[in-house]
Amino acid sequence: MISCERRFLMLDIKLIRNDPKGIEAKLKTKDPAVSIAPILKLDEEIRQIKNQVEQLKNQKNQNAKQIGEKKRKGEDVSKLMEEIAGVGDEIQKLDHQLMELEKAFHDHVACFPNLPMEDIKNSLDPADNVCIKTFGEKPSFSFEPKNHMELNEKLKLFDFKRGAKIGGTGWPCYRGLGARLEWALIQFMIDTHITNGFEMWIPPLVGRPEIMYGSAHLPKFEDQLYKVHDDDYHLYLIPTSEAVLNGLHFDEILEEESLPRKYTAFTPCFRREAGAAGSQERGLIRTHQFNKVEMFCVTRPEESEAIYEEMLKSAEEILQALNVHYRSMLLVTGDMSFASAKTIDLEVWLPGQNRYYEVSSISNCTDFQARRAKIRYKKGTDKPQFCHTLNGSGLATSRLMVALLENNQQEDGTILLPTVLHKYLDGMKSIG
Repeated sequence: MISCERRFLMLDIKLIRNDPKGIEAKLKTKDPAVSIAPILKLDEEIRQIKNQVEQLKNQKNQNAKQIGEKKRKGEDVSKLMEEIAGVGDEIQKLDHQLMELEKAFHDHVACFPNLPMEDIKNSLDPADNVCIKTFGEKPSFSFEPKNHMELNEKLKLFDFKRGAKIGGTGWPCYRGLGARLEWALIQFMIDTHITNGFEMWIPPLVGRPEIMYGSAHLPKFEDQLYKVHDDDYHLYLIPTSEAVLNGLHFDEILEEESLPRKYTAFTPCFRREAGAAGSQERGLIRTHQFNKVEMFCVTRPEESEAIYEEMLKSAEEILQALNVHYRSMLLVTGDMSFASAKTIDLEVWLPGQNRYYEVSSISNCTDFQARRAKIRYKKGTDKPQFCHTLNGSGLATSRLMVALLENNQQEDGTILLPTVLHKYLDGMKSIG
């Protein structure tokens, strides 16, 4: 069961108490439905009951002292014993009431998103996202370019029909050179991140409820997760390895000198949301299962922005080495993820779709996940403080695969391969 311990709230209750209107206004830039009023009312009730309990406990202690004194004098203590029993019953009743109020308080606050950073543009419209950088140019073709589904008819890199036979729509099969190209991409990306100082992990593909809560995928996004739930197991398939990488240090206190921790991991990812894909998002564009190389960092608060830049640079290095045209988009408040305080998306151009698609989303979650997962650090004998966590795709392969196929297609249907992938494919320079 997920703990309701209030000292590990995802948002500092002191901030909410000190500036309820200001905090609510910031939260509404991400979720207009947020209301602070219910939790302020619950918080006040909780503090009042705690005060009552404290007074009753003091009264109980005083009665206990009097009982001891009277017994030493041989005096009757029956009346005091009745009083102390009544006080005990009242404390028990208030403790039960307190537990119910704290659960309601916790359930409310658990659905509050992280606060956006001050310099993030306030808007609920993704069209207001700010382009801060572009690399390369959109390809120009002397022929009518095909999308990856059409290219696949001759190349036989994927088998969508057999994937659908096995798992239904949205569960692709990679075959032959398609599988090898996918694996080459993964190897290249992991090698890049390792060179840039990230430690490689291969984590579990499932997480317990408290781990998914810690990464902020529960409770708000439970309907988007696949579950393994029976008499023996209560687990969730990971929507991204961020969830379990965050869980590596669940309820830990790290030594300051061990920070930052920079991790990279390859995993398949599982998301139910792909079921809503439209006709324009067929093939690999949006699927229930996809492969992703993830970056995840745990840092001290004062170094999180510098680490953020390192992660962004590592992801961009991959796209530039693959010579793929992309743009960097600083997301407005309403387009950021639930846990993020700042997000930059890297979007590649897909000729077959005639639009940009995100292949990497790099987020600074400040202390939001660390509070939920109780990830702290300390220096010497100092009081432990919450870490900052950051995550970023480095990269998701499915749309990147589409970008490589569609941008590098030739008139005869062959695909030129980026030079950096040749060594992973026994020197192969093209497909077709």
